[in-house]
Amino acid sequence: MTHVFFPLAIIAAYLLGSIPFGLLIAKAHGKDLRSIGSGNIGATNVSRALGRRWAYFCFVLDVIKGLVPMLTTMFIAKPGGIIPLLLWLVVGCSAIMGHIFPIYVKFKGGKGVATSFGVALGLWPYYTICVLFAAGVWVGAVLIWRYVSLASITASITFPLVLILAIILTPDWDFAKLWPILITSIAIPVMVIIRHRENIKRLREGTESKILQTKSS
Repeated sequence: MTHVFFPLAIIAAYLLGSIPFGLLIAKAHGKDLRSIGSGNIGATNVSRALGRRWAYFCFVLDVIKGLVPMLTTMFIAKPGGIIPLLLWLVVGCSAIMGHIFPIYVKFKGGKGVATSFGVALGLWPYYTICVLFAAGVWVGAVLIWRYVSLASITASITFPLVLILAIILTPDWDFAKLWPILITSIAIPVMVIIRHRENIKRLREGTESKILQTKSS
């Protein structure tokens, strides 16, 4: 059963991750998201095009793209041990790659932050606890710096550091069994940072857009 389920789960996760919810939401409002702001299909650019309410809606949908494959895998295949854990991680990474390289829109997708968040939420308890802490860091970084991109990068770096600390401090978390999730926890932030390379360039040049700013009268 497992040998049949996992290949199907990997394909389904990629196809689900590939759904460009940002583009679809903008299109429903008569707008082409790729011609607005940064041209990205994620929630931040949806906010520029349609406002925060639709950006929140897009963010939740992008999170679900990562969360659903993880929960489905957990309840059906009940991962346990290194090999099933690796396969579980592959399902999650497939959803993330679907968002970043969606088959439906010529493999030109988003940065993968929201979908990665959904994947991490679904890998209980190892990633769930750590990503909630990283989410708190993200909120704090946005409130301090007002840059979504910088907050996302900071939270991505925080995530594997918290996991390393949790493995060290939690007696039941054996590194010999959990090394796949540690490697993946580093690989995903690296991908997120790479996808933010243009934002990093704009941050260095001082041209990156801020949020939560009040317009001067």
